Amino acid sequence: MVIVTLQRQKCIGCNYCVEAAPAQFAMSQKDGKSILINSYERKGFYTLKEPDNIIFEQVQKAADLCPAKIISVKIK
Repeated sequence: MVIVTLQRQKCIGCNYCVEAAPAQFAMSQKDGKSILINSYERKGFYTLKEPDNIIFEQVQKAADLCPAKIISVKIK
C-alpha cells in the first residue's frame, strides 16, 4: 500500500506534482494549488491510500520535485 500525504495550505502552485503524477494530482482552478485526487482531508493534511504500489514511482517523483517539500510518500 502506498500512502501519499499533501499539506495543501503550503502549496506554492508550481505544478511539478501534476507533471510527475497527473493521475494523482491536479491544480485547482479556484486557488491555483495542488489537489491530491481521491484523498481525504484531516487537519489540513490530504491523504490518499492506494493499495496498488504501481503509483509509487510517479508520486515519489512528485514529492522529490516539490520545491515546498509538502508531499510525503510511504509504503506499508
